Amino acid sequence: MSVSFNPSEVTAPLPPREGQGEGLLLVLLGPTAVGKTALSLTLAKRLSCPIISADSRQMYRGMNIGTAAPTEQELQEVTHYFVHTLDLDQYYSAAQYEADVLKLLDDLNSPPHGGSWRGVLSGGSMMYIDAVCNGIDDIPTIRDDVRTTIRQRLEREGLDVLCQELRLLDPQYYAQADPKNTQRIVHALEVCYQTGRTYTSFRTGQRKQRPFRIVKIGLRRSRPNLFQRINQRVDQMMADGFLDEVCNLYPYRHLNSLNTVGYKELFQVLDGNWPLPMAVERIKKNTRVYAKKQMTWFQRDNDIHWLDLDTLTTDEAVARVMELL
Repeated sequence: MSVSFNPSEVTAPLPPREGQGEGLLLVLLGPTAVGKTALSLTLAKRLSCPIISADSRQMYRGMNIGTAAPTEQELQEVTHYFVHTLDLDQYYSAAQYEADVLKLLDDLNSPPHGGSWRGVLSGGSMMYIDAVCNGIDDIPTIRDDVRTTIRQRLEREGLDVLCQELRLLDPQYYAQADPKNTQRIVHALEVCYQTGRTYTSFRTGQRKQRPFRIVKIGLRRSRPNLFQRINQRVDQMMADGFLDEVCNLYPYRHLNSLNTVGYKELFQVLDGNWPLPMAVERIKKNTRVYAKKQMTWFQRDNDIHWLDLDTLTTDEAVARVMELL
């Protein structure tokens, strides 16, 4: 459903909150397929502001269908940042994202905006959102030679071997880490090897203050409805040519950027290991599992104002958001 509004409302100033400056970052978060893209576009138009993507995979060029990236028309309707900005082999981290977003917001805070800027940060990458809102620990940037060494070992020896090594070097982090999350296991080992210290020793968890207002809006649906939307979206992705997209990316399948739900399963098809229907069902299942992890992560944050999109129309959801600003 589209939202109608008076054009004069677009530039109407929002009153600043005492001690928090006039900049406003509206954070729109929630699990995959919940409906963030549509609502973020509506809100960005209503507020006359850009959308800052908080999706760690939409940043990579060529991963359009499989990441449900904004369409060309949507990119033309509203200015987007951090969409299709990285090559597939570029290393990028939550810490770099924090620095880049804060730089962007500082630019928005400069003339002609006059300190009254607005932005909609929308996505489901949990660590990226936390990095911008709360700050991230000051972990050293990994040297290229260290990164190359660990990546080569990953290819030769496999993730299980690296997990056991992390267990010896940093048992505290190993006890809480997801042993199937390649990126985090590898990064923790990189820090251990480069610094001679445990990864845990750098994780202070101290929250940083931001010189702008942050309003967090969480979107949710009932589990059956969310899972149905996930299944339908995967079917639509396949109809839109997702398999062709994966075929084009097959030569780069070893890159970490493509260690992503959807791409991993279709690579199994191209390798001759799985039939296509089996891979599609695995994509749906693994996406549902990821959505549950997202909700578990977000539910820990008491600053989030939750909206149930099963019970609210788009107009009602927008009205609720505007009330919170």
